[in-house]
Amino acid sequence: MKNIFWRIPAQVGKLILFALILFGCKQEPVLWNVDSTQQVISEYVESKEEFSEFNKILESTGLNSLLAVRGPFTLFLPSDELMKAYYTEKGVKSYTEFSEEFLKSLALNHIIGRQIESGDIGLGAISEPNAIGDFIVTEFEGADIILNKKSKIVKRDILASNGVVHHVGKVLDPITKNVFDVLSGNPSYSIFTEGLKRTNLKDTLQTISFMYGKRPARARFTILAVADSTYNRFGIKSVNDLIAKYTNSPDSLTYLNNGFYRYMEYHCLANTYYLSDLKLNNNLYPTLTYDNNVSITVDTDYKINIDAKSKQYTPFVIEQCNNPAKNGTVHTVAGLLPVVQPIPVILTWETTDHFDMKQGDYYTKYYERWFDGQNTFANIKWEGDYLLYYYKRNHGLIKDDALSMSGWWWVEVTTPKIMKGKYKITGNIWSGQVNYAVYVDGVNTALVKSSDPASSYTWAEVEWTTTSTHKVKIVNTSPGLLFWDTIIFTPIN
Repeated sequence: MKNIFWRIPAQVGKLILFALILFGCKQEPVLWNVDSTQQVISEYVESKEEFSEFNKILESTGLNSLLAVRGPFTLFLPSDELMKAYYTEKGVKSYTEFSEEFLKSLALNHIIGRQIESGDIGLGAISEPNAIGDFIVTEFEGADIILNKKSKIVKRDILASNGVVHHVGKVLDPITKNVFDVLSGNPSYSIFTEGLKRTNLKDTLQTISFMYGKRPARARFTILAVADSTYNRFGIKSVNDLIAKYTNSPDSLTYLNNGFYRYMEYHCLANTYYLSDLKLNNNLYPTLTYDNNVSITVDTDYKINIDAKSKQYTPFVIEQCNNPAKNGTVHTVAGLLPVVQPIPVILTWETTDHFDMKQGDYYTKYYERWFDGQNTFANIKWEGDYLLYYYKRNHGLIKDDALSMSGWWWVEVTTPKIMKGKYKITGNIWSGQVNYAVYVDGVNTALVKSSDPASSYTWAEVEWTTTSTHKVKIVNTSPGLLFWDTIIFTPIN
């Protein structure tokens, strides 16, 4: 049998050995090792007289106890002077005039459950949401770091034994507006906002959360907005001018196939992407209906739908991007951004990228096991002892996670919609020399002869005539471990 370990990083080999030892027990969340020679964050806040107001809030909500335990945590800490200015802004004289619910939300808005030092912060948003599930937007003015468009970090990287503290120049007010209300509150976007109203897309974009099973789930969107001044440059003075440009059927603007509806929907992405997210990968980003994509390339600029021949593209207006909302973000683009179907590009899709899987508190934190292979997830099916969500940092996995199986098994995932075209399908798996077969949409590709983790090893070649979802299934033909990280779709010209 072929030895596969020469092809993979040494740390991934260690991952397999580590899993062999721990597979029989449930991993607890990774905890920060406390250095007893340093204060914990709650002690730091309590010991500084200039932060007494925030300390009172921590004590009154019981969150000082949270910041006294192992973390790591990040705390953005405002001074008493700033807290009192915040009280005045809110029309109160003391924190005691706020409800307990609001006070807790205010305090948690300043806390992140991971250590984020200033060197980890880039243009866009902090990668980890804060303790109320919101992402803190980050930008720069020279060397200064600005949070949520308003608050400068005035003192950085104060290390505590359970994380890090940053002093900030303004209280971080909890974000409450949805993406549509953020946009409609700015008169510079009146034409675009009216377009969202006429198509009824505003109703979707105003959704902050919804019930998913027995618990609420957060909606996430990105709007690529066009300012009135940009429309004016193209002779568009009103929403009626915009409607006339994109449809001959002004009486059916809420229908999916209406040209104006398609235009407006093309500016609404089905997840939240800050500029920092876009910089991670040159990729296709699905619109709300998932049946078309916006292509974004990042090199010398952030380029939307770049033309391979002319090199023309729609740019972002950087200083008017990353506007925070409770359910996403609003960016401004410097062009009309008409609907196109971009050419397929390499898509590296994570097998853990499923909405229902992301709702669990284990996601990107620790591993979890499930035993019902038919009813646990909508788009992951399996047979075997159990499915494991594997999470281990710095082991060569994208976002540090993978699906894992052990013994005799099969596992099948349903992909998001893949643009029509011809593709070579490969994948990143680590399987400990398990032989396996690959099925695409129920058909055995017959290309995989033995275990091989290399992304260059072809699983299948397909040609799809429609943009749709697909099923990819791995069935082992000899017992052992599987760590399945990604499926890679490479266009064939």
